Amino acid sequence: MTPSDLEIHALTPDRMADFLAFFEGDAFADNPKWKSCYCQFLYVDHSKVTWMARTADENRSAACARIGSGRMQGHLAYRGGKVVGWCNAAPRHMMDAFADEPDPDAATLGQITCFVVARAHRRTGVARALLDAACEALKAQGLTMAEAAPKPEVAGDAENHFGPYSLFLGAGFTVHRQGEHGSVHVRRSLV
Repeated sequence: MTPSDLEIHALTPDRMADFLAFFEGDAFADNPKWKSCYCQFLYVDHSKVTWMARTADENRSAACARIGSGRMQGHLAYRGGKVVGWCNAAPRHMMDAFADEPDPDAATLGQITCFVVARAHRRTGVARALLDAACEALKAQGLTMAEAAPKPEVAGDAENHFGPYSLFLGAGFTVHRQGEHGSVHVRRSLV
């Protein structure tokens, strides 16, 4: 398996079934407790929503509504016609979880927030291909900066759901500031 055998596609309504099948299948085969998220955590305002009370059905419905209306963005990685990876990346203003974190660059900032790669396809270039596609898509939307919050110290692959720290450093991101819960906010210019 090499990065050259990957196809990367933006999440669109016509790819919703692929997204759902990935989340309900290989995405969390080795981490089933996160299966219910459907990558909705950062799309909700946590001052208004009690996240731990949300059900998988609520998150699935919210993901379907957001994908259908274009209010959720990201990329799917395909290998051999099957989804093997996902990256959540969107303009900051689309992610309501950041409402309580004012940033002077918010209007031109793209957030790269989650990576999920099927276990058998990890360390084969999937995350890097998704990161490159995410940065290009954010740039195409007129955003000038990409931000992520990886954790440099992780206990296993499940904790790398924000993307490996080394992945971002290798792609030209630099440390912007320290975050919470062991994360480091990294940024890269898109211009």
